[in-house]
Amino acid sequence: MQHVVKDILDALRESEMLDAAQLDRIVRAHSKRAHDGRRIFAKKHILPYYLRVKAEGGTIWESWNVDDELDARFLRTLQMKPRRTASGVATITVITKPWPCANNCIYCPNDPRMPKSYLSDEPACQRAERCGFDPYLQVASRLRTLQQMGHATDKIELIVLGGTWFDYPTEYRSWFIAELFRACNDSDDVREQALEQSIGCTSEAVAIDASSRDKTVERETLSHLHATNEHAAHRVVGLVVETRPDTITIERLTELRALGCTKIQMGIQSVDADILKANGRREQPDTIRHAFELARLFGFKTHAHIMLNLFTATPESDKRDYRTFVTDEAYCPDEIKLYPCALVAGTQLVKRYEDGSWRPYTEDELIDVLSSDMMVTPPYTRVSRMIRDISANDILVGNKKTNLRQLVDQHLESIDASVEEIRFREISTGNVNTDELVLDEVAYTTTATDERFLQWVTPEGKIAGFLRLSLPHRDAVERYGDELPIKSDEAMIREVHVYGFATKIDAEGRSAQHHGLGRMLIERACQIARESDYRAINVISAVGTHAYYRKLGFADNGLYQQKNLLA
Repeated sequence: MQHVVKDILDALRESEMLDAAQLDRIVRAHSKRAHDGRRIFAKKHILPYYLRVKAEGGTIWESWNVDDELDARFLRTLQMKPRRTASGVATITVITKPWPCANNCIYCPNDPRMPKSYLSDEPACQRAERCGFDPYLQVASRLRTLQQMGHATDKIELIVLGGTWFDYPTEYRSWFIAELFRACNDSDDVREQALEQSIGCTSEAVAIDASSRDKTVERETLSHLHATNEHAAHRVVGLVVETRPDTITIERLTELRALGCTKIQMGIQSVDADILKANGRREQPDTIRHAFELARLFGFKTHAHIMLNLFTATPESDKRDYRTFVTDEAYCPDEIKLYPCALVAGTQLVKRYEDGSWRPYTEDELIDVLSSDMMVTPPYTRVSRMIRDISANDILVGNKKTNLRQLVDQHLESIDASVEEIRFREISTGNVNTDELVLDEVAYTTTATDERFLQWVTPEGKIAGFLRLSLPHRDAVERYGDELPIKSDEAMIREVHVYGFATKIDAEGRSAQHHGLGRMLIERACQIARESDYRAINVISAVGTHAYYRKLGFADNGLYQQKNLLA
């Protein structure tokens, strides 16, 4: 393996980058010389070996004579699945333990091995079950995998899925989040030791071990974990939890901020009252509107789940429903999971299929609805995905194509459609010339705020970074009296995101990151808030970004960081 790496490095010294075919020829040549042509070297093993030698140092590492620039190009060449960190952040999804849900939706699967609505064949669920749903081990395992694949992991977004977060006991919620931070804070050696100790154990044994720990986490303990993470090797720059809109209250949003949460995923499915009722959803549109208003006033990013092809829905009603959701001032979501309903064994929907009162859309109908939805999605909304990770073996009827998003994008391109949705425009893994970027501002209004979406765009309309600024309506804040953690003369930065490969913090990269784009977005947001007569501006900063905002003049202030605009 040592000589394979050396030949790749030598090739990179002669060429800026190797493509897949060039890399494959080097690996095959070594396999042929070493063992009668049989393939004994695999690309997936090269990068872990390289990283291990680099970490250990010694004569082999010295003999390779690798500088920082060559090291970066080697990592990019061997990196697997580059889109995993193309948004600039490494995402780690963890699953909470099996738990029932207060709702009884007719389409929702109920796997006793999983939290309600999740199936054991889903990739994240498989990983969680192998770890006994232990949050520490789930993070440790994913960090190791991402590092072996060549991804930078110093900026982490943690996504906590499992149905309804607030259905779990309070002490479990505190313990779960604390363990996530502890895993990010610990050294590689400590995490590896924990993973080694779990090898050979059944998932039940791991779960028992996890449950035997003290799940009562004192506020001082979590505060200490947060403080440590500010300077840890794996900083948490985003923390997302999943829940239902009917669980949203001021007290619970305050708890989420204390835990370090910055984004809320909400299972909306539809904003049509009749469709919600027909599918067994407890909440109605008024509940959803209230949840969005509170979440936005608190500064949270909103990530909604919308489901097509529900019982009693039609392609035309789905189009109307989605248009309402993305344009009505009561909602205006920041991010959406937009996916079709699929028929899963054991659900109440099976009876509706058998009696003919429900059928899955054809592929043409589905692509038509999704394409229509994409064309009306505003420029400040990102459609993150169009399928659930449900195994095709678990789907009785309905879409089983994992490349549904690609099919929709191809259709949109074939009809030369105008699409402003964020993911359709983001630069992703591409290079960016910062000198050509233009700062564009999109203004829109919600029931509680005036919003400003500030975006860096290329001449081709690609998006390199953005900021979400909320200017709360003073009467909306005052309507809640002293219950809210903000005042009526305080603006709110809800999100700052710059795209490109996940590059090391304080390191130069070829992406849009680390060129001052985020700082300039924040400066413009402060200017807008000041000109709109706001006294101060808050930012709903993640724990791992506290130090960054302090450098920009923000001070710690309760649940947020704040900057005085009058000074």
